[in-house]
Amino acid sequence: MTSNSLYGPLEDVSGDAGYVAGHPERVGFFTDTSVCIGCKACEVACKEWNGLPDPDADLLKLTGMSYDNTAELGSNAWRHVAFIEQAVPQVSVLSRDGAGQLIISASAGDTDDSGQATRWLMASDVCKHCTHAGCLDVCPTGALVRTEFGTVIVQPDVCNGCAYCVSACPFGVIDRREDDGRAWKCTMCYDRLRGGLEPACAKACPTDSIQFGRLDELRVTAQARLAELHEAGITQARLYGADPEDGIGGAGAFFLLLDEPQVYGLPPDPVVTTRDLPAMWRWAGLAAGALAAGVAVAFAGRRA
Repeated sequence: MTSNSLYGPLEDVSGDAGYVAGHPERVGFFTDTSVCIGCKACEVACKEWNGLPDPDADLLKLTGMSYDNTAELGSNAWRHVAFIEQAVPQVSVLSRDGAGQLIISASAGDTDDSGQATRWLMASDVCKHCTHAGCLDVCPTGALVRTEFGTVIVQPDVCNGCAYCVSACPFGVIDRREDDGRAWKCTMCYDRLRGGLEPACAKACPTDSIQFGRLDELRVTAQARLAELHEAGITQARLYGADPEDGIGGAGAFFLLLDEPQVYGLPPDPVVTTRDLPAMWRWAGLAAGALAAGVAVAFAGRRA
């Protein structure tokens, strides 16, 4: 177990998956949406490094969702930068001074005739690499595996396209490609991790909105950043997916949000979709046993 002073022991998911002692520390993403500028460099880097297919031509047009022409995560979009436009009475302005230090101040912003200001929320979404991953539980072929880094990946050469993982993901991350039917999602650049490199999206992010590293260290960093924002009066800031006591056991890719999770299209209280499977199997076993006993009694009665 790796100690984490904020949340207690960090679950050794790689060890639980069968990796021997001495495997790498669990790594992950901390995405600080407060400094995301919506440049989509992470999307481009992800596509280029992983050789993802080009988007459908129709998606290059405006989708009706502001400037977000990716729309959502999918088999060909493993990173998705959301653009969320809000009308608010007052917006928080984040900038950097000449020394590169972050400055947080309040501003009325550009207001309309009603006195409302426009605020943009931008966030780069990705697979959460859950501690308790329903996709792993339901995969019948072993295509989905836990790596030595604690991440969750799909082995495309083993996937049979059953789509059980698609329905098991509480975030709607996993998707199948129409051309081959197989499931695809973020691998956290597993090939780069094995070579000692950080994932392409984090490498390309110009504002450090996407931070990559040891998960326990990222959680400490995130708590410090949250305290900084709260001290600056941005009390609506919150962490999402950082708590190992939540319904997925904590995420390997977690976020600092400036509003409710629903605003970003995230479920407010995600739970691993297979949490009730053990109880269901127990009840199924009892039911099967009762049925077998009933049949035996019926046949015994007929013989008598």
